[in-house]
Amino acid sequence: MALQAKLYGHDAALSLSLHFLPPRVPPLPFQSRGGGVSFDFHSFKPQRPLRVVLAMAVKRSPKRLKYSSPRFTKEDGLLYVEADSSGADSWRLEPVIDLLKQGAVGVIPTDTLYAIVCDLKSHSAIERLRRIKNIEPSKPLSILCHSFRDIDKYTTGFPCGDGQGHANIFRAVKHCLPGPYTFILTASKELPKQCIRYGTAAPKYAVRKNVGVRMPDYAICHAILEKMDSPLISTSVKCPKENEWMIDPVVIADIYGPEGLDFVVDGGVRVADPSTVVDMTAFPPTIIRQGKGPKLHWMVAEDDKDSDAVREANLIVASAT
Repeated sequence: MALQAKLYGHDAALSLSLHFLPPRVPPLPFQSRGGGVSFDFHSFKPQRPLRVVLAMAVKRSPKRLKYSSPRFTKEDGLLYVEADSSGADSWRLEPVIDLLKQGAVGVIPTDTLYAIVCDLKSHSAIERLRRIKNIEPSKPLSILCHSFRDIDKYTTGFPCGDGQGHANIFRAVKHCLPGPYTFILTASKELPKQCIRYGTAAPKYAVRKNVGVRMPDYAICHAILEKMDSPLISTSVKCPKENEWMIDPVVIADIYGPEGLDFVVDGGVRVADPSTVVDMTAFPPTIIRQGKGPKLHWMVAEDDKDSDAVREANLIVASAT
């Protein structure tokens, strides 16, 4: 028989079958005594009760992670969670957080676009993310951070002034984070090599390794990041053929689900307005891509500055949400 089950805001069809095993009835313990028949009460054992075996069949893609639990899995093996953008139903995100900690790769909404994410500490998940998005090993990835403490751990931090006329940029940054900005900073040794340009042979990148850093101002992101032990690796979601932003979570699930996604968090349809990317590795901070975040007085436009640092920063723009 078929059963329709409500699964985190969407209907999921699960195939259930009941198998009834017939009871084994032992022969009655009769004994013959002098032409008569008597009943042996000592050797009699009552028959076993009717046994019911419940079998649940759930289709799974061979690309899915084996740890997916049937009660969190839709028929096609993809966990799809609807969440309120206000964060009022953050309990719905608990299975997503559990999957991320076990090495899952999925899609979550941010304050700008949707992002494909995985746990920064899971090297295998990072490789799967690159395969799903078809990102070359030579291209860097961005990270979603919960706090400035995460930024300080995985980067060398923001410029703090040097007493030679260079302002303390950190004070200015604190007023726009969390927010729709991606700041390019120098990566620290704590950042896994899979996140930076570890596949390149160019000698000029051997020392200088940068990473895009985001602190989204969005309740769903905040609810996930605060429960994680480390930041999330992140890359923007684009249509593989048309190279355009994908803003509808249903379409994202249809296109990237067969590629091996483990979950999609539906926060509603986004607006195709990415974050503003600012290169912080040199002074003054340079806007590489103008997006949702407005240009502030301490930033300069890319046209006003031409250097190797700007060209390298352009490589990170592609992964920034």
